[in-house]
Amino acid sequence: MRARRSFEFSHGISRIPGKSVAGGIRIDGEGVDPDPELFARQHRQYTEAVKAAGVELTILDALEQFPDSVFVEDPVLCVDGAAIVLRPGAPSRFGEAAAIRPVLASMFPRVIDLPDGGFVDGGDVLLTEEEALIGSSDRTDDRGVAALAEILAEFGYRTRAVDTPEGVLHFKSDCGLLDESTIFSTKRLAASGCFEGYRVIEAPAGEEAAANLIRINDHVFLNSGFPRSRALLLDAGYDVVTLDTSEAARVDGGLSCMTLRFTLPAS
Repeated sequence: MRARRSFEFSHGISRIPGKSVAGGIRIDGEGVDPDPELFARQHRQYTEAVKAAGVELTILDALEQFPDSVFVEDPVLCVDGAAIVLRPGAPSRFGEAAAIRPVLASMFPRVIDLPDGGFVDGGDVLLTEEEALIGSSDRTDDRGVAALAEILAEFGYRTRAVDTPEGVLHFKSDCGLLDESTIFSTKRLAASGCFEGYRVIEAPAGEEAAANLIRINDHVFLNSGFPRSRALLLDAGYDVVTLDTSEAARVDGGLSCMTLRFTLPAS
């Protein structure tokens, strides 16, 4: 199998948050609504940082009919020059995949649809060099995991199905890839034993939300407001970029949700 780098990307896709984002899904069903204007400003800062990390970024217009559509990672998984169109399990998001599919078809040499029946949310899929760790959740079921595992096997990935601990919304709400063999994780997720074979750096107590980070090329993007996590990552030798995603957090979103990141084959 040819070598791949699971954190190196040449291209990306992001979508501007709509004014309807205040109606996005949230696990507690209540809480303070995000401010759409502040969310848009924070999203611009986020996309500028992604571009500064060396990514050619395509930014799509807002989709007001889908409040959660800013979280473009959930309906699509990008792997080795292909886009896999997923099926997030939240009914209010069922139309998002169809809305983004034409964009994918214009950019990727191959677009693959998850077979009917099961559900997979991209927020539950962590790709390493040779493995896909897929966590169960309210939006990802066994049938969906099995179907996605079959597709990923074609690309040389083995799949590790993970029983996500209670209280974890998405698998990647509690973890992020730092390099080929290192994962940053909350203590509760690491304690499940799902990262056997990997080096794990645990988020400090009280800074669990910092675990929703992403590595883009030479930079680790970390949510702001977590100074101990930042110091821990800097001490470990990572180049850390902090970004304010407070408004995304109000609707259970974060850094990993807001871009599709991929490398296209050389033309």
